[in-house]
Amino acid sequence: MSDRVRNAKLPLAVYREVAAHLRLIDGVETDLIPQSSSVFDYDLSQVDSLVIRYRTDDPDGSKHAQVQQVLAYYGDRYGNWDAMAECEQS
Repeated sequence: MSDRVRNAKLPLAVYREVAAHLRLIDGVETDLIPQSSSVFDYDLSQVDSLVIRYRTDDPDGSKHAQVQQVLAYYGDRYGNWDAMAECEQS
């Protein structure tokens, strides 16, 4: 199972920090999806979205809760995350 979230104004360095922070959670992997716009806009992030994958089962939801806490921490500082369509595990 995986989630995909986006914060259109978040700088690349902060996206990388969030991804690294999330990878500290046992059983969680992340991927940054690059921005695909053909027109450069300084106000847009260089990252389109962040994919969060859960490598192991999470029967009690604790990993998901930890991920949500990390996203909330960064969301409080940089603005809300937009949830995108849930991804299937590949």
